[in-house]
Amino acid sequence: MPKRAPQVCQCGAVHPSGEKCPTAKRWERERKARADAKRPSARKRGYDAEWEKLRANHLKVYPNCKRCGEPATVVDHIIPVRQAPHRRLDPSNLQSLCTNHHSSAKQSEERRNTHKE
Repeated sequence: MPKRAPQVCQCGAVHPSGEKCPTAKRWERERKARADAKRPSARKRGYDAEWEKLRANHLKVYPNCKRCGEPATVVDHIIPVRQAPHRRLDPSNLQSLCTNHHSSAKQSEERRNTHKE
């Protein structure tokens, strides 16, 4: 079976298809670190003791991911807090998600919806 052609990386090096260049990995880490440095702390974004209590109670009642049924680790706002700050502690605006669904599917949905507005 034929293999895919090697890929030319942003750094100019050639790598086998599907293999990520160490330089590209480093650039990605640095880009994420710069973005995180500009981001307010979790407390400043509204994730305080009141939120932590609500989150813990929500996970007790709804311990599984709404999308796949695996154990949930994240309590997600259905309508993001930046769009509806008044619903930050509204239990009807919460859903339990596993890390995979929160960090991939849900975040990409939010990015798509943000660009539409």
